[in-house]
Amino acid sequence: MLRMSFLEHLEELRTRLIRMLMGVGIAFVLSLTYAERLWLIVQAPAEEALKKIGIANTNLVAIEPMEQFNVIWIKLPILCAVFLGSPWILYQIWGFVAPGLYKRERRWAAPFVLFSAGLFLSGGAFAYFVAFRFGLTFLLGIGRDVKVTPFVTISSYFDLFVNVMLGVSLVFEMPVLIFFLTLLRMVTPGFLIRNSRYAILIITIIAAVVTPTPDVFNMMLFAVPMCLLFYVGIFASWLLVLSREGRKFPWRKVLLIGGAVALVIAGMVYFAIVRFGYHWIGRWPFLTR
Repeated sequence: MLRMSFLEHLEELRTRLIRMLMGVGIAFVLSLTYAERLWLIVQAPAEEALKKIGIANTNLVAIEPMEQFNVIWIKLPILCAVFLGSPWILYQIWGFVAPGLYKRERRWAAPFVLFSAGLFLSGGAFAYFVAFRFGLTFLLGIGRDVKVTPFVTISSYFDLFVNVMLGVSLVFEMPVLIFFLTLLRMVTPGFLIRNSRYAILIITIIAAVVTPTPDVFNMMLFAVPMCLLFYVGIFASWLLVLSREGRKFPWRKVLLIGGAVALVIAGMVYFAIVRFGYHWIGRWPFLTR
């Protein structure tokens, strides 16, 4: 473990922050060249939601002269730069933390960057393709039966889009947070299992806050993946403890159990398709009649 003074820590933090900003700046310039194409992707959920509730004009509106410029050419490229630069940002975070770790623990650098960046991008994909679309359709449909027509500005729409995308992406980093806390010996897998009921309660509260709609269904779209990620974090924590204690993970038993579960799920899907006439579609919920 390296020894660094307080001033050396501050200098290292400044260096890492500058490198993060440089990486995000490069990603921003790259995103800026595709700003109009990116906006078409961002506004696609709004177009789909408006069509579902029977609105003929699916265009978003701007009520201020600078609104389009601020959203399409500044805020949107910044958001894309954060997602594109997330592996670089996470690598710099690891570089700042690594001096406080033992030499044998620094070999986790590549898995940490790949896994955490993958979770962040997966959270963004889940938010875009599932959570945001369901929530937006619900919100825009409120008042339809009492002759209220949605009139959505691009600023309000994009603010909601950013909140959901970043909120869900950060929540998907839960396994990485649990792994780090175990790495720093602040928690153990046993402690997390014993207190899992409190974690599920906190997750439910966070899901209620993050969810853009008040209904239970959309809240569960957030809460269920968060609970699964919590247990994935416990699993990663257990692997770390096994590595520290020099024990081997029972891969054969786990693969057999996982294979059995996968076969059961595949059988249920096959039965649903053959017996009840379901068919596969390329979007959520993937099976429909």
